[in-house]
Amino acid sequence: MEKAQKISVEQCCIYYQIETTFVQQLDEYGLIELNRSGKKQFINYEQLPDLEKFIRMHYDMEINLEGIEAITHLLNRMQHLQQEIKRLENELGK
Repeated sequence: MEKAQKISVEQCCIYYQIETTFVQQLDEYGLIELNRSGKKQFINYEQLPDLEKFIRMHYDMEINLEGIEAITHLLNRMQHLQQEIKRLENELGK
């Protein structure tokens, strides 16, 4: 089994020029999942696109964490419904 590549939260925050508390709050809200090894926290590379999206929402659009959580929930729900529509269309032979 291949190990997932990850970056420390500290390095990530330096790169994106954001506060570590923001990333930790995203973890608390369940928007990203941090891995812990001792006192260090890491984020998987596969989650970086989501992190970048949350950074833009928060810092560029000034959306608070509750708003980001609501938007993310609605976008995920919309994607699920679109998949369901596509599945039903396939069943009907369209």
